Amino acid sequence: MSEARSSESGFPIKGVYTAADLPEDLDSRLGGPGEYPYTRGVYPTMYTSRPWTMRQYAGFGTATESNARYHQLLRAGTMGLSVAFDLPTQMGYDSDDPIAHGEVGKVGVAIDSIEDMRTLFDGIPLDKVSTSMTINAPGSVLLLLYQLVAEESGVPGSALNGTIQNDILKEYIARGTYIFPPKPSLRLVADTFAYCRAEVPKWNTISISGYHMAEAGASPAQEIAFTLANGVEYVRAALAAGLAVDDFAPRLSFFFVARTTLLEEVAKFRAARRIWARLMRDEFGAKDPKSMMLRFHTQTAGVQLTAQQPEVNLVRVAVQGLGAVLGGTQSLHTNSFDEAIALPTEKAARLALRTQQVLAYETDLTATVDPFAGSYVVEAMTAELETAADELMHRVFDHGSAVDAIEAGFQKREIEQSAYRIAQEIDSGERVVVGLNRFRIDEEEPYEPLRVDPTIEVGQAERLAKLRAQRDSGAVERALAELRAAAEGNANVLYPMKDALRARATVGEVCGTLRDVWGIYRPSDRF
Repeated sequence: MSEARSSESGFPIKGVYTAADLPEDLDSRLGGPGEYPYTRGVYPTMYTSRPWTMRQYAGFGTATESNARYHQLLRAGTMGLSVAFDLPTQMGYDSDDPIAHGEVGKVGVAIDSIEDMRTLFDGIPLDKVSTSMTINAPGSVLLLLYQLVAEESGVPGSALNGTIQNDILKEYIARGTYIFPPKPSLRLVADTFAYCRAEVPKWNTISISGYHMAEAGASPAQEIAFTLANGVEYVRAALAAGLAVDDFAPRLSFFFVARTTLLEEVAKFRAARRIWARLMRDEFGAKDPKSMMLRFHTQTAGVQLTAQQPEVNLVRVAVQGLGAVLGGTQSLHTNSFDEAIALPTEKAARLALRTQQVLAYETDLTATVDPFAGSYVVEAMTAELETAADELMHRVFDHGSAVDAIEAGFQKREIEQSAYRIAQEIDSGERVVVGLNRFRIDEEEPYEPLRVDPTIEVGQAERLAKLRAQRDSGAVERALAELRAAAEGNANVLYPMKDALRARATVGEVCGTLRDVWGIYRPSDRF
């Protein structure tokens, strides 16, 4: 018999599983679909009544270019939009700030003001489309711009449906697009929870993300452990701000990766639901079943895409998407096959969407709920992952809290060790990557990637200059002063922030005002 393989999380995968491998208390660990502990899914009917939301992550260059791509995706059958922002926007800088030079419009769309947001969603019915925005430190700013644009077209906040990522803690662990120190950042998250409960009640106020940690090298067990530990920190911050758990917890959502290791990924999603339900019920005393449901969006694994033989990525993405669906995701973004080379072309983005449509409408995946329930291997793996994630979460909380562990560098070190192990396995050939370390070809076919216009930065600067010349500068200064006063005190900062944005203050001006009060975070800082 061949040597036993190990899972991505480090436990051995047996060649054969039997009933003896199932947990003795399997029935209580499972429950029914839509019932505690939600192992089998958060809704009783799951995809038998409607498929998951099909999203495509898009945004590049100018708001005009991204708007055209959104209309193309909607015509192709996308059910929800997912907005990518450029690095200056993610960091709260205007496009004409010297620090933004060379990055405007490169990895997403540049949004500097309400005028850019107006252009980005021109002609899109915001009361009918669900919009997800991948934005963290300035997440509240972009949400308010979205709400203002919706109100201009007669759509009230009560009709808006979507998500802002707003997950600042994982930025300190894996990505680095933070602005403020953790304490005021958590205050801003809590203020957003309270604001949305009152003003945008159907909005998902945070998407607590394991995806970026996984892309940095986290194993499946690390991904769910560190993500759920961050979730606990957000719940504690909201409770400390005076919110009741059942008032905000139903709007929490999560964001995970789907890798090619299909069985372990299915088990990961099921284990994550079970752990979160237990935490919310037993630790935080949640009574509303919606507070215990771990609802999540999934994106296929960008880090597993290869620039070599890029068409093979179509197969990888299909397998990854299959794992997400079998794991019970609420929405899914499938990567385009060419994303390891450049921003996706229109054809590649359409093929990625068609992959989801084949899964939803040509297979029998939507005919029954949780088809792997009771599977010897999947149930055993689910239990293994639950145990491994629980142990890792305890190690996080041994530091005091997720933030204390972040300050100590714990999660970052653990992820780096995992990433190093994966890199060694690829280099040695132990981990096969088709087209990269096995099954290579001598000559790659030519590929013409999507190019971003290098003059975008100049155009954005010109629009900003025109905006500043035409707006009421006195009104902007007064609104920013109100924002500063709220930030210095205890008032919810989103209300004066919205007034400033309505007066056509820029993203950089709003974030700069908060920087002046709260400071910026450096990894050596403590609070």
